[in-house]
Amino acid sequence: MSKLEKKQIVSKLSTLPSWQLIFEDSMYKLQKMFNFEDFEQALKFTNKVGTLSEKHDHHPRIVLEWGRVNITWWSHSEGGVVDSDFVMAKKVDKLKI
Repeated sequence: MSKLEKKQIVSKLSTLPSWQLIFEDSMYKLQKMFNFEDFEQALKFTNKVGTLSEKHDHHPRIVLEWGRVNITWWSHSEGGVVDSDFVMAKKVDKLKI
C-alpha cells in the first residue's frame, strides 16, 4: 500500500460521486458529508461505518453531529490517500440505514 499522487487521486475521484478531495495536515484526504433526518439515524450510520471499518481493519475519521456524519479517509501510516481509501469509501456509500 503506497500513497497516491494528487493526479492519481483526482482521476479515481470520478468513481466516487460527492466525495471531495481535501488538503489537511499537509496531506490529501477523501471526505464526504452524509445527511440524515435526526441524530438516531446518524448514529446508526456511524455504527455501521465502525463495524465495516473493523471488518477491514481500515478506519476513517468520523464526526457525528445531529443529522449528519462527516467521513474522512486517508492512511495514517502512508501520510495520504491510498487505494484502500477508495475501496472503503465505495463500501460506505453502499451502507443502508
